[in-house]
Amino acid sequence: MTVPDAEARAGAVFDALADPTRRTVLRTVAERGPLTATALASSLPISRQAVSKHLGVLHAAGLVTADRVGRELRYAAEPGPMRDAGQWLAATGAAWDARLDRLVARVQAGVSGRDGPVGRE
Repeated sequence: MTVPDAEARAGAVFDALADPTRRTVLRTVAERGPLTATALASSLPISRQAVSKHLGVLHAAGLVTADRVGRELRYAAEPGPMRDAGQWLAATGAAWDARLDRLVARVQAGVSGRDGPVGRE
């Protein structure tokens, strides 16, 4: 997977998880799934239509799968995109840590012996 693809997938996950109701829907599916939208609505304080809308966003982000069983769609949690988003966060955090470490090293070098303020070279 290319970097733009990984970033797009991570973005879709973050967008989907930005809504607290969707996080609750995903957590419920992960803990109790596979579930139908009707079963989810019976355990949440929102309508079946709202549950279906949230499941659609989660499905588009790859966070849930939908399997047809007769006339029903049963949703199950899909851990892959969460893992990908976690890896993106870890890589981005590591890049920022490396930048901060370089900045600290430059500041310390400027304080410990160079003449003049840091940044004048």
